[in-house]
Amino acid sequence: MLVVAISFNRYMFLGHEYLTWLWFAIEKDQDEIRKLDQEPVSLQVGNRIVLVNRQKDAVESITIKGDNAGLEEGILALRKGAVVTELNLSYKTGDQEWCFTVKAESLHIVGLKCPQTGSVESEEDLDGAVLEKVYLYDRAFQLTDNLFKQFITLRVSEDWGKKVVPLMRQWIYS
Repeated sequence: MLVVAISFNRYMFLGHEYLTWLWFAIEKDQDEIRKLDQEPVSLQVGNRIVLVNRQKDAVESITIKGDNAGLEEGILALRKGAVVTELNLSYKTGDQEWCFTVKAESLHIVGLKCPQTGSVESEEDLDGAVLEKVYLYDRAFQLTDNLFKQFITLRVSEDWGKKVVPLMRQWIYS
């Protein structure tokens, strides 16, 4: 059990880097995100971001929430050394929209809201409605899995230090 705890603490930074990179990619590189799906996709920062800044003995938590909230405070927090711990996302494709939050510590999804499904008018429609709902949930999970795979592939490549990190710094300090 000790080995799991050590590994968790050693690689916990990856979740924070992933959510920061994802925010950066949403703001500056939507083309990379669109490559993940055959249909036209829109991925936007939703209505909530939580950042934490740990310096010495103090822990500062910054929460930005609200529809159309300005993200300038979040960028300022990144400049001061904060890390993204929660990122709410709005994923749209066609006329369907998913909203959910990804937590950095464990990369799990919370508060998933899927598009509406057709109404169930008879017992025969129940199986179809359940399968449709499962399909809609799976779409959100596939998106986050593919985004994380894309991040990890980029993170272990030489491009991470040579291209991506400088672009992210430019985004944060511009």
